[in-house]
Amino acid sequence: MFTVLWDNDGVLVDTEGWYFRATQSVLETVGLGLTRDQFIQISLRQGQSLFQLAAAQGISADQITTLRQQRDRIYTEFLRTAPCLIPAAAEALRSLHGQVGMGVVTSTRRDHFALAHARTGLGQYLDFVLTLEDYQYTKPHPDPYLTALRRYNLRPEECLVVEDSERGLAAAVAAGLECLIVRSAWSQGGDFSQACGVVESIADVPAEVLRRVAGTGGV
Repeated sequence: MFTVLWDNDGVLVDTEGWYFRATQSVLETVGLGLTRDQFIQISLRQGQSLFQLAAAQGISADQITTLRQQRDRIYTEFLRTAPCLIPAAAEALRSLHGQVGMGVVTSTRRDHFALAHARTGLGQYLDFVLTLEDYQYTKPHPDPYLTALRRYNLRPEECLVVEDSERGLAAAVAAGLECLIVRSAWSQGGDFSQACGVVESIADVPAEVLRRVAGTGGV
């Protein structure tokens, strides 16, 4: 069966802004500013820790551990209280349900994923979810997608990844998978030349998926 491998943050749920604000607020406590451009470059493009900025200023490893814990508490509270489902996400998954397999491959923690989706209702459409705890290396390393292929006996030619970031695209391509990009407010200036397509909204994804399914001789 053809399978869609969804990224989570920025594709299904609008959480990037909360993560940025939570990290920005704790870095400010040690005199460091975090700009939107830095967040995009370090986190969304390179997939690296934003706390490298603190390390570069001589902040100790123990202090950084404390800052990370503080950031996670703030972010967790955002996820617990703020609605984050991206408009049209539920309809997109609903329209594909029963026609293709669907799973989520995300670099977010399992507890954060659960909080973000506590009220989205998307779980009923998903066959599986892989989170940070399920593999050794995070995006842009291909390990998350290779894990999905291996664990669920998926054929790369019968899969389509849906991502919104350059690090996600890099992970998919390195795993030998086609990747469709959904633009977001955080990825407008990204280099998506390796993507098989770019759409402006998740509402455009079902048509792209079904076109590919037809090309494989499926639905």
